Amino acid sequence: MFRLILALFLLATPAAAQEAPSPAEIAAYTGLHRAAYDGNVAAIRQLITEGADVNVRDRRRRTPTIVAAFRSKDAALKALAEGGADMNAQDEVGYDVVTIAAVAGDADLMSLALDLGNRPDLIHTNWDGTALIAASELGHVEVVRRLVAAGSPLDHINNLGWTALLEAVILGDGGPAHQETVRVLVDGGADRTIADRDGLTPMDHAKARGFGEIVSILAEN
Repeated sequence: MFRLILALFLLATPAAAQEAPSPAEIAAYTGLHRAAYDGNVAAIRQLITEGADVNVRDRRRRTPTIVAAFRSKDAALKALAEGGADMNAQDEVGYDVVTIAAVAGDADLMSLALDLGNRPDLIHTNWDGTALIAASELGHVEVVRRLVAAGSPLDHINNLGWTALLEAVILGDGGPAHQETVRVLVDGGADRTIADRDGLTPMDHAKARGFGEIVSILAEN
């Protein structure tokens, strides 16, 4: 039963919800979406100079910046931002550039997005989560470290009733990456007493799953 419940939870998490452009969508791209996908900085600048809408949406409400993020096209992202793109735009499933980079484990792209004005505290429209929660689930330690330093809310609760710390324990595998993720969150000041909807804390979940190293981290003063 626990595995069934966990599988249902996994389907509702940000990593599962992410929707990169499909082959059919990519084939249909023109203008700034095409230039962003290709990482064609010269075309991006030319199109913006000619008056193209830098925040144009595809059928999934992806802006060119979001397409550039899915492709890890740093230079294209910068050119779009310089042309006035909304760096906090979200697609139809609530993804912005920082969260796309966080899920991909692309710390450098994420830091670039933050430098270009993407907010680290952005709350997402359809799962009420944050980039920090998504990265903590996946054990992307460097991303988590940079988000904590940038001021992402440590104790925000998403639509599953979980904080980043709860998600790192509940959906993590207890291995070195998730151990270090928990360490970064705890050292950053995450509240270890916040419980889920069943009243279970990160410590309760860590003990139940036999994550001894994480139990030790959570027990530290």
